[in-house]
Amino acid sequence: MEKLTFYALSAPEKLDRIGAYLSERLIRDVGRHRYGYVCIAMEALDQLLMACHCQSINLFVESFLKMVAKLLESEKPNLQILGTNSFVKFANIEEDTPSYHRSYDFFVSRFSEMCHSSHDDLEIKTKIRMSGIKGLQGVVRKTVNDELQANIWDPQHMDKIVPSLLFNLQHVEEAESRSPSPLQAPEKEKENPAELAERCLRELLGRAAFGNIKNAIKPVLIHLDNHSLWEPKVFAIRCFKIIMYSIQPQHSHLVIQQLLSHLDANSRSAATVRAGIVEVLSEAAVIAATGSVGPTVLEMFNTLLRQLRLSIDYALTGSYDGAISLGTKIIKEHEERMFQEAVIKTIGSFASTLPTYQRSEVILFIMSKVPLPSLHHPMETGRTGENRNRLTQIMLLKSLLQVSIGFQCNNMMSALPSNFLDRLLSTALMDDAEIRLFVLEILISFIDRHGNRHKFSSISTLSDISVLKLKVDKCSRQDTVFMKKHSQQLYRHIYLSCKEETNIQKHYEALYGLLALISIELANEEVVVDLIRLVLAVQDLAQANEENLPVYNRCALYALGAAYLNLISQLTTVPAFCQHIHEVIETRKKEAPYMLPEDVFVERPRLSQNLDGVATEFLFRQSKISEVLGGSGYNSDRLCLPYIPQLTDEDRLSKRKSIGETISLQVEVESRNSPEKEERVPAEEITYETLKKAIVDSVAVEEQERERRRQVVEKFQKAPFEEIAAHCGARASLLQSKLNQIFEITIRPPPSPSGTITAAYGQPQNHSIPVYEMKFPDLCVY
Repeated sequence: MEKLTFYALSAPEKLDRIGAYLSERLIRDVGRHRYGYVCIAMEALDQLLMACHCQSINLFVESFLKMVAKLLESEKPNLQILGTNSFVKFANIEEDTPSYHRSYDFFVSRFSEMCHSSHDDLEIKTKIRMSGIKGLQGVVRKTVNDELQANIWDPQHMDKIVPSLLFNLQHVEEAESRSPSPLQAPEKEKENPAELAERCLRELLGRAAFGNIKNAIKPVLIHLDNHSLWEPKVFAIRCFKIIMYSIQPQHSHLVIQQLLSHLDANSRSAATVRAGIVEVLSEAAVIAATGSVGPTVLEMFNTLLRQLRLSIDYALTGSYDGAISLGTKIIKEHEERMFQEAVIKTIGSFASTLPTYQRSEVILFIMSKVPLPSLHHPMETGRTGENRNRLTQIMLLKSLLQVSIGFQCNNMMSALPSNFLDRLLSTALMDDAEIRLFVLEILISFIDRHGNRHKFSSISTLSDISVLKLKVDKCSRQDTVFMKKHSQQLYRHIYLSCKEETNIQKHYEALYGLLALISIELANEEVVVDLIRLVLAVQDLAQANEENLPVYNRCALYALGAAYLNLISQLTTVPAFCQHIHEVIETRKKEAPYMLPEDVFVERPRLSQNLDGVATEFLFRQSKISEVLGGSGYNSDRLCLPYIPQLTDEDRLSKRKSIGETISLQVEVESRNSPEKEERVPAEEITYETLKKAIVDSVAVEEQERERRRQVVEKFQKAPFEEIAAHCGARASLLQSKLNQIFEITIRPPPSPSGTITAAYGQPQNHSIPVYEMKFPDLCVY
């Protein structure tokens, strides 16, 4: 061997003849089953290959590859392994000269076939599979960085290489379960095809350039589809974790796009399959967010929200085509619900990794998708439409809640912009109790910036709130600006939420948490005063019972007021205020425990059958509170004023259920502002008595307004068409006459510069001349 190597190095032009001779001998020995000589010939070829790197080695390599192919074609496992080992040694050699005509198609096919070996002997099967994996690894190393070689990233090659590696990864549990003993585990790990396949896959993906990612990922998706590996989803998640950690970070968004496209392509697959894809997407997106997600953020949320809406439709209709017919695949509602929860979880987990500015965009994006009953966002009508609207609202608000959890933003104006807050609060007044609860929890998530929300998960009247260990910071200037702009809007919605008959314990706990967090996060002296007025108004609401609330709701409102005033009195640290609140709470404990949270917000509430004529000593008195707080620098004049929320059109729109009612409201608003209703009212002097009378009569005015609204709605729902048409026609003609007057005034030509002429009766009359006929002085310059 030494002489042969010396001869080959001395006369490199003889290498091709040496290779041809050895190749001929090997083929002959294989045919005669003289395997000893076969091994000698391969050893000689290996040593010559390692020693010689001259320019004429290409012809020698052709003979070498021909012999390796001959060994791989053999049915003997030992010869296959021998040929593979020789090829791996060749793959590790860096050649000095390129080869333009060499092809590795046969080796890719043969090595892939060896990866799927099903030999009866487990040990031989493992060796053959490992040889196949090593061979594929050698092909990748030999070709991946050489542009002149065959392009290994072509789909025809990737469709063989990637599934072969995944097939061996898939059987990792089987291989581990058959290891003879724990003591031999380190040795067995080296012989484990699964780990070798994982290393090879990582190496392959690590070498992938931007344009090759798609060809490498597509076979993975096809393999998971063909072998139904989305439903257990454990293996699929493991595969994509390997992929995400192996590729370059700047290529992460390409994998996300591939998964999103695959989810869209499987939109009519079983819910369990779609849920598996979403789970994988969740894991991959979290890893990708640590690198670079690129422009796929909103695209990902848009796709997930679209799949959420499709799932709702599937659950409602019971089929993927919208109508059940023969041969239609029946959908299981609980599976669709599982898929919806997986989508919501994915939205939350991915959003939690985003920076604040991107999460704000996502929040606005999701909120814009929530169907609202307003003039600009008509909802679907009919029973099916209402169910779809309700389910869509619930699912999107659940998603929004997931995104808002843990959201940290120092500036509340940025966290809750006006357009978002308006849409969110409009849903807080819907009849659906579940939707209202989601809105309250979303508001709590946004306002809680110091992790205090869990400390108010239950309502109680603690004698010392220091045990809660609250984190309190001074209200910033941005928060003060936010409250000046939106505080009345928040108070109004809190007050109106308290009036809902369908409230349960969770609603009151959420309302208490919201009031408490506003007091801790956003409160200055003015806000504290307004919150106290609001809670006292809630107490009056329970006492007057104009809304005919159930006994539980009235007791809950009394208990809510007691718990909040107990908290705010200790936060303000005004001794006289604390004393008054403490006295009322102690009185209630002795004689009216049904007005305290400890008796109301329990599994079996202890309520009073008669809440009419509640004694004064059981109530928190506004006059007393304004007196004690006024002495500590708070605005006593403002404290004396009872809180009265102003109902807006937006509040009333939230209650609408159909487009017909929405149109009726629109006509009602227009009729209120029409000239027919205008009357000349003489100026009235505004005095203290006038203001007092207006406050006292506000309830009667509201009743009259409600009755008038009912009459307008009833008129447009029950009146004959001819009557409504005549009414609208009269209004249209009146509008046209007014427009004609306006046009006559604004379009009248100006008077002539030459002055006026005298009419027959001696009165001056303006003589209008068209502009183009006017004569201007010579000094006028244009």
